[in-house]
Amino acid sequence: MKHGEREVEESDPAVGLDGQWECGLTWQDDGGDKESVCESLRLLQIDMGCDSPKDLPGGSGEWYSRNVLRKQRHWEKIVTAKKKKRKQEKERRKAKHAEDKALSVLCAPGAAPQHSKRILKAITKERLLVAKETAPRLCVDLSMSSHMTKKEISRLAAQIRRLYGSNKKAVKPFWICLTGFVTGSLIHEECLRMNDGFSNYLMDTTHKSYLDLFPLETIVYLTPDSENVLEDIEPHRVYILGGLVDESIQKKLTLQKAQEHSLQTARLPIPEYMVRRANVKNYHSETLAINQVFDVLSTYYGTQSWPDALTAGVPPAKGYVLPEPAK
Repeated sequence: MKHGEREVEESDPAVGLDGQWECGLTWQDDGGDKESVCESLRLLQIDMGCDSPKDLPGGSGEWYSRNVLRKQRHWEKIVTAKKKKRKQEKERRKAKHAEDKALSVLCAPGAAPQHSKRILKAITKERLLVAKETAPRLCVDLSMSSHMTKKEISRLAAQIRRLYGSNKKAVKPFWICLTGFVTGSLIHEECLRMNDGFSNYLMDTTHKSYLDLFPLETIVYLTPDSENVLEDIEPHRVYILGGLVDESIQKKLTLQKAQEHSLQTARLPIPEYMVRRANVKNYHSETLAINQVFDVLSTYYGTQSWPDALTAGVPPAKGYVLPEPAK
């Protein structure tokens, strides 16, 4: 073989331990410039844009599939988020529709809802403020809290909430007043604790007695022990409800209190319009919770019908029902 002749062995380039390619050439002539050729191959490797064979993708098809799957998962997340948002929006509109439908009772009977919630609240407020000037006063006498336990006072606070809620919905509301309502008392604390927004109720609250606020000749104390029947509701009258709950009713307590000050008293015409219904315990009572008495008064004030009013306020558990119509 002539001087300088070389024989190139056909072999695959192998990666050295240091991570660099090894030159795969065999020189028969030791005088050749072996190092310069290997350096050229390294420069060629750099120009190709990869540091080693490990940097090359294993297969373009596999790499493409992973990219498609990644984009598909991302798109599915977007679609799921949009569906969830549409569902939440649908539920929100459904809840708002139900709320508007409930508030529509504040409008005239039979009228379709035409106002937003804010406007309906403004209408209610205006109607209550008008009642303050023209409607009858209905006072809850809270001066008898000493006759009740804490549990009974809590029940009384709940009855006040129901009473106020019924008055807000009434077409012809009363003007409500809580008398003997002492700041810091147990009934005061229970009203604040149990009734959301109690401090914003549109009604009067005072520590004074109704005896100091109104002329005695205008006061009608409503008590089931009275011998006088309430026949009508007059706008210039002040109607007093004793702040007592069912469990703590003491016989003739409210009647005695009214008689001490020579006040006019009256009872609801339950026996005049209703009959006793036979029951297992033979239980019949004309004593109602203050919110039930109010429902009777409010319904009558709006309809001028005692049968309708008593049906609205007297629960069947009291043992009284309207008589069946004659056949």
